[in-house]
Amino acid sequence: MAAGSGRNRSIHQIVLVTLAIVALLIADVFFVAIGKRHLRSGTDLSAYADSANITTSVIKALRGNIYDRAGGVIAQDNRTYNIVCVLADYRPAVEGQIAYVADKEGTADILSSILGMDKNRILEYFSQDVYQTELGEAGRKLPKATKDLIESYELPGIEFTDSIQRVYPMGQFAANLVGYAQSDETGSTVGQMGLELYLDSYLSGKDGSHSYQVDKNGYILPGMKETIVSAQNGYNVTLTLDPGIQSTLEESFKITENRFNAYRVWGGAMEIATGKVVAWGQSPSFDPNSLDNITEYQNIGAQLPYEPGSTLKPFTWAAAMNEGVYDGNMTTDGNQFCFVGDAYNNPVRTYSDDNYGCIFNANGVQWGSIDLDHGLVYSLNTVAATIQNELITPDIHLDYLKKFGFFQPVDTDGLPESSGTLNFSYAYDKVALSFGQGTSVTMLQLFQAYSAIFGDGRTVRPYFVESIRDPYDNSVIYQAETKYTGEPITAETAKQVQQLMYRVVNDSDGTAMYYRIPECKVIGKTGTGEVAVNGQYQSDRYITSVILALPADHPQVLVYYAFDSPADKYSHYNTEAVTALTRKVAMTYGFNDSGSKEAAPAAVPQQIDTYEMPALANHSVRYCTDKLGPLNMQVYILGEGSETIDQFPKAGTAITTGQRIFLLTDTNSFIMPDMTGWTRKDVAGLWAVSGFGFQLSGEGTAVSQNIPPGTLVTKGTQILVEFST
Repeated sequence: MAAGSGRNRSIHQIVLVTLAIVALLIADVFFVAIGKRHLRSGTDLSAYADSANITTSVIKALRGNIYDRAGGVIAQDNRTYNIVCVLADYRPAVEGQIAYVADKEGTADILSSILGMDKNRILEYFSQDVYQTELGEAGRKLPKATKDLIESYELPGIEFTDSIQRVYPMGQFAANLVGYAQSDETGSTVGQMGLELYLDSYLSGKDGSHSYQVDKNGYILPGMKETIVSAQNGYNVTLTLDPGIQSTLEESFKITENRFNAYRVWGGAMEIATGKVVAWGQSPSFDPNSLDNITEYQNIGAQLPYEPGSTLKPFTWAAAMNEGVYDGNMTTDGNQFCFVGDAYNNPVRTYSDDNYGCIFNANGVQWGSIDLDHGLVYSLNTVAATIQNELITPDIHLDYLKKFGFFQPVDTDGLPESSGTLNFSYAYDKVALSFGQGTSVTMLQLFQAYSAIFGDGRTVRPYFVESIRDPYDNSVIYQAETKYTGEPITAETAKQVQQLMYRVVNDSDGTAMYYRIPECKVIGKTGTGEVAVNGQYQSDRYITSVILALPADHPQVLVYYAFDSPADKYSHYNTEAVTALTRKVAMTYGFNDSGSKEAAPAAVPQQIDTYEMPALANHSVRYCTDKLGPLNMQVYILGEGSETIDQFPKAGTAITTGQRIFLLTDTNSFIMPDMTGWTRKDVAGLWAVSGFGFQLSGEGTAVSQNIPPGTLVTKGTQILVEFST
């Protein structure tokens, strides 16, 4: 009986407690509904209870990142923060804690030390008779690390609003291809140019929302209802661009501009078998972080048609070879090609003074009787005209050019492009086409067309976007694949043209002999095209270009380079800009052969090897250094931790001898390295893996940094790095 009575008393007590809780809830509802007062805080709710003061704010989605093929960040959204200082002493307290800046001196001391802002200036802001204030530029666009540091002091009245800023850690890196994005009037980041614009539907995320009830001052009371719909960030895009080759390309542009006073320079490189564009650029370009120096909005390689000159000649030879009418030992007049027109306006060779005009070789050089093979080795206009009009016909020639993909869009990755301009009405138009004048094409078309010459006779579509992935689970939204767009010639014809282009570079008197490199043999063709301005060719201005492929015995990568400059007879002799690019390609892909040693300079370069970056996250530092040791890399350990948290480059990407590798062991601090001589790619790697706040200015290599080497850097520190050529 005693035990039963005890259980009854317990049940009775539970019932009483439950009734008490229900009574309190009813009282709270009564106070809110009738008395319009928040029971726990005692706050008067009438200011918004009557008006059902529900506020909905937007949670901005982050735009997807754009990466290079090695995982380096080309473009990303940074969520930045602006300080808001509430000064009104009538702002309601929350659970006994004041919610405004009461200790102005102490708060100013702390903010001054963190922001590097004059304390008296902060106190001037605090002295205003306003509900709240900001702190000017010093309190805007703060990185999360700075926000977290300020919040750690739990300063009453100091709050933050957030904003999103699109940043480009690599600066002027394929900028006219990548483009840029900016915030619109809603605060969303929207693509304005380049891939940022054309892939906007993939990169843009979906904003979320935050709905809540506030008091008359816009303050949320604890316990009030909130509804949060999470934002969905945009998809991440990985490009085919190789960071090392791309950086070398852009450094080469500067060499060309300085050497030849070039008006503009453009070029790139592509894997022949796959169509992956590993470098693509132009100069002048711009820094998408500042947007204060844009003079050219076009993507020159795709949108600017131009007369390519002699780099179009191999297609004339290829047409004759594929038609089965070519004999390289056949001789012809290498002095001039004078012509009249037949009933179809086709050029017909004549030696009569009564003619439409004559075609001469560059600089008027006369070669007398010369064989057709040497016509390409020496790049003779007269021989090109002979092949077009005596071995084949202009119509057959044009049919082949169209099969190679000229005069029509390449249609890759949504990029806007020009189809070029075909002039083929009159006899002179047709004969000029044989040596690359009078008609315009684009670099993108040349890439596609030469993939057949340097490959197996099939044209491969060039592309820039490797994949698009969901940032949450890394699932594939889009994966690029190699696409063959035609088969204008046979594999046998392609090999025959390659053998002739080998002589262009490697014969002792070939026109491209100065483009040899020590790493391996290359094949190629030079071009010097006249520039037409307002319908008139300029006698003092040319487009100098070269197309190369390596290695010679089995071409895997093509390199194209062109510049528009005042006439210079040494334009194909001073080739250091192009050979620097070609050598970088050879080193990156590990091309090497012993047969090229005769062309090597006196200084033998260090052996460059390529490896796959191992997965090092969640391993001990000792394990990581042992793993990387045999690869001869420059390894930087960031922090004093014993285990690697993150790494750059990412696992699975290609790395080369001597490359800088960053291993993160601590997210709060690391010892600042000496960045003198580093490229923007190197500094961007440190930025990406550490998550610290960096500000980069200039181009070239690093020449100064605001944090001395050897200094312990903590979260919230702004790191400034200046670059110069």
